[in-house]
Amino acid sequence: MHEILLGGLLVLTVAWLVLKIRQNKASEKSENQKKTPVSGAFHAVAIKYTEDSCDAAKQLTGRRFLSSAAPRLPLAECDRLECRCSFAHYKDRRAGNDRRSPFARASSTGATGIHEQERRARTDRRGEDDDDFSNF
Repeated sequence: MHEILLGGLLVLTVAWLVLKIRQNKASEKSENQKKTPVSGAFHAVAIKYTEDSCDAAKQLTGRRFLSSAAPRLPLAECDRLECRCSFAHYKDRRAGNDRRSPFARASSTGATGIHEQERRARTDRRGEDDDDFSNF
């Protein structure tokens, strides 16, 4: 009878140890996932705040920072005893579609550079004998 009782106790102890080890591994994995930053050349973050956050955090609503240039939390201007702000991660700093024209030079209007009149001052440097190939 004692052998059966000891065997059952041993089985329960081993089962309990296995469950504890699995729980520790799961919690370590979730902590590692939280700490691992999203990487990329243009990885960006924005500040997520709660309803009772400071005004400094609320003023940064909608503003994305490159992760290397993001302010540290809590913000220097934070007046709360306990900061609950965090970062939202994005692959890119830009929000929305890129509206720049791929055919335009760097300008604010996206113009293609078409001009009303010819701006060259000199005449064609090749001259009038373009059809004469006897020099070759």
